[in-house]
Amino acid sequence: MIAIINFVFFILSTLIGLLIWAIIINAILSWLVAFDVINLRNRFVYNVATFLDRVTAPVMRPVQRFIPPLGGVDISPILVILVLMGTRDILLPALQGALIRAFI
Repeated sequence: MIAIINFVFFILSTLIGLLIWAIIINAILSWLVAFDVINLRNRFVYNVATFLDRVTAPVMRPVQRFIPPLGGVDISPILVILVLMGTRDILLPALQGALIRAFI
């Protein structure tokens, strides 16, 4: 049972890490589009941007509703990344340890 708990928490931690990277890449891609370095008329760029937006939108939209852009700068990705890192690095190990102790 402990191996299953460890595996589930490994998968959760990995998924949170991938979501953090998707948020970072989405922010950089939006800057590149805004400064006209890359163009969304390129089919590949459009598909990547659409995919990243669909993956990150469920996490980003609730935060963006409460925190508007400050002077044209959207700080919601930073806040979401901090919360996700705190969840991955602090909450998940604590919950994992509690579940393991409950099954011993």
